[in-house]
Amino acid sequence: MGAVSDTPLKPSLFCTTRWSVVLKAQGGSESEAALSLETLCRTYWPPLYAYARSHGHSPHDAEDLTQGFFARLLEKEHLRAVQREKGRFRQFMLMAFKRFLSHEWERECAAKRGGGATIEPLDTTTAEGLFVADSGRAPSPDAAFDRRWALSLLERVLGRLREEFESAGRAAEFALLKPFLTAESATLDYAQVAAELASTEGAARVAVHRIRKRFRQLFREEIERTVADPAEVDDELRHLVGALAE
Repeated sequence: MGAVSDTPLKPSLFCTTRWSVVLKAQGGSESEAALSLETLCRTYWPPLYAYARSHGHSPHDAEDLTQGFFARLLEKEHLRAVQREKGRFRQFMLMAFKRFLSHEWERECAAKRGGGATIEPLDTTTAEGLFVADSGRAPSPDAAFDRRWALSLLERVLGRLREEFESAGRAAEFALLKPFLTAESATLDYAQVAAELASTEGAARVAVHRIRKRFRQLFREEIERTVADPAEVDDELRHLVGALAE
């Protein structure tokens, strides 16, 4: 049973830093800007949807506002004034969305959904289900946004980890080990893991240790992609872990 490689997946727009996506949307060609916007939308619309719902908007209006926000980013050229020095991408997205809600609500309600840009429809059925399941956990719209942001990062990490196992021909092993990523160490039954993996208990301990270590590495990498200064990573990590704990 080999270790999961620490080598990153092949480069793609979806694996670049969030700030580099913003910069590409600022100055790229029309097609590049559209792809950058799609990347932002696919990754970060669930936290914004959760914020809008927690702020009292209906599911329909929250969908319109979230989709309209991303459409207007390029139409209004809001991203052109953004610099990486602005700080954490999480904070930038929330503040930009708050401004959008404040200044564009009436106009967006009267406008055609999505404005003049072409945005893929949002999977609001899933987002609404997640919002309802999380209802009561976050004491404020800001907290709801942070919690959903952290969960979105975790989903990205799980996706990357799954791809690494699948590319190594170990999809079945990932399915067996995945439940142990979030289990308390004291509760791990390594004999059970060994039986499921058809290995020794010692090998099972190594497999669990490796996947948990890789999971932590990837989570940190995802956070690094959302900050302008590497010195902010630890603070951002603590903040998001706290958001998940609420």
